[in-house]
Amino acid sequence: MSIYLSIIYLIATVTFIVGLKNLGHPATAKKGNLISALGMGLAIVGTIVLTENEISPIIYGLIIGAIVVGGIIGWVIAMKVEMTKMPELVSLFNGFGGASALLIGLVEFNKNIGVAEADKASAAIISTIISAIIIGSITFTGSLVAWAKLNGSMKDLRLPKYNLINNILFLILLAFAVYIVLIGSDSSLLIYVLLVASLVYGYLFVAPIGGADMPVVISLLNSLTGIAAAITGILYGNMVMLVGGILVGSAGLILTFAMCKAMNRSLASVIFGAFGGAEAVGTSTGKSGGTIKKTTASDAAVLLNYSTNVVIVPGYGLAVAQAQHVIHELEELLTKKGVSVKYAIHPVAGRMPGHMNVLLAESNVDYDKLVEMDDINPQFPNTDVVLVVGANDVVNPAAHNDPSSPIYGMPILDVENAKHIIVNKRSMNVGYAGIENELFFNQKTNMLFGDAKDALTKLVAELKNM
Repeated sequence: MSIYLSIIYLIATVTFIVGLKNLGHPATAKKGNLISALGMGLAIVGTIVLTENEISPIIYGLIIGAIVVGGIIGWVIAMKVEMTKMPELVSLFNGFGGASALLIGLVEFNKNIGVAEADKASAAIISTIISAIIIGSITFTGSLVAWAKLNGSMKDLRLPKYNLINNILFLILLAFAVYIVLIGSDSSLLIYVLLVASLVYGYLFVAPIGGADMPVVISLLNSLTGIAAAITGILYGNMVMLVGGILVGSAGLILTFAMCKAMNRSLASVIFGAFGGAEAVGTSTGKSGGTIKKTTASDAAVLLNYSTNVVIVPGYGLAVAQAQHVIHELEELLTKKGVSVKYAIHPVAGRMPGHMNVLLAESNVDYDKLVEMDDINPQFPNTDVVLVVGANDVVNPAAHNDPSSPIYGMPILDVENAKHIIVNKRSMNVGYAGIENELFFNQKTNMLFGDAKDALTKLVAELKNM
C-alpha cells in the first residue's frame, strides 16, 4: 500500500469517528452524516486511483459504472422515501451490507479452491471467510424479513417449538463451520450448503419476532452488518473497512442494549419472546370496561389555548398520517400565544431508533424542544396539557400498575401525572403489545378521535380563530 493511500485511509478513519460523534445529537447529526460520507467517498476514490494491483480498463469502467448506477439509485430512493418507510429503507440497507459480505466471502473461498497445498489459506483465513458468509447471510435474509414485516407484507411466524428449532439450527451451523475449517475442505458443495443453511436461519431468526421489537431488531441487524464489514476488512487487509465495520458494529450493539433497557427487556427475551407478536396478543391482559371521554377539536383548542405548559408526545401514528408539519404549526401557534411547548421523546417510539427525532427534524422542529424520557418525566406534574398523537404502549400506565401485563416494568412516559391529557387516535385499537391502554380510561383523559393530520389541522384552525 502506498504512503498516499495510507494517509487517505487515515483521514477517512478520522472522518468516521468525527461523524459518529456528531450523530449523537440531532442538531449535528446531518453534519456528522455528511462528514462520514465524505470520508467514505475519499477512501473509495483513493482505493480506485492508487491501487497497486493491475486492473484492466474494462474492470475500471465496470467499477465506475457500478458506483454511478448505485449512487443514482440510492439518491433517488433516499429522496423519495416517505418518513413512515424510513425503517424499511434502513432494513434494506442492512440487508445489502450483509449480501456484500457473503458475496465477498464466497469469492475469497473460491479463490482457494484448487490451489497448491503450499498456497492454501490458513485455518484463520478460512474461519474469517466462513464467518463473513454466515453473518452476511443471516443479516441479508433477516433484514429482508424485517423489511417485509415493517411494510405489512409478512406476519409473525410462530412454528411449534420455534426456539428449539432455531437453537438447534444455530448449533448445527456452528458445528458445520468448524468441520469445514478443521478438515480444510475446498469443496464448493459444502460451502454452498452452509450458505443455504445460514440464509434459512436468518429467516427463522427474525420471522417470529413481534412488531414492537422491530427497533431492537433493526439495531441488532445494523450491528451485524458492521461486524460483516469488519470481517471483509480483515480479508482484504483494508483498515478503512475494518475500522468502519467496528464502529458500526459497536454502535449498533450499544444502541441495541439501550433499546432493550428502554423496554425493560433482555436481548434474549426480544429474540425468543416475540413481544408484540401473535402469542403476546393472545395472552395479554388489559384492564377494560372503563369509560372514555370524547372531545372535539374546538374543546381541545380551548384547553390548549388557556394552558401555560404543554407537552406533545409523538408516536408512530403521527408518522403514518404524515402530520409532522401540522404538529410543528400547532407548536408555533401555541408558542406565539405564550404557551411553553415541548416534545416528549420515548426511546422506542416509532419503528426504529430515533424515528421521532428524524420525523420532527423533517418539519424543522427546534432540537431544544425535544426532551428525552428521563428528563421530561419529572416535569409532567407541572404540565397543564399533554397531547398524545399516535403513541400507545409508551404511555400505558399498565407498565407501572399491572404485574400481569406484558409491558410491566417497561419505562414509559408518565403522562398520567399531567393535569389534563388529550389523546389523538384513529380508534380504540390496541398497540403492538396487544393490550388496552389504561390511560384512555383515565378521568383526566379526553379522546380526540380521527386521522392525526385531519384532527390537528382542525385543532390549528380552531386556535387561529381564538
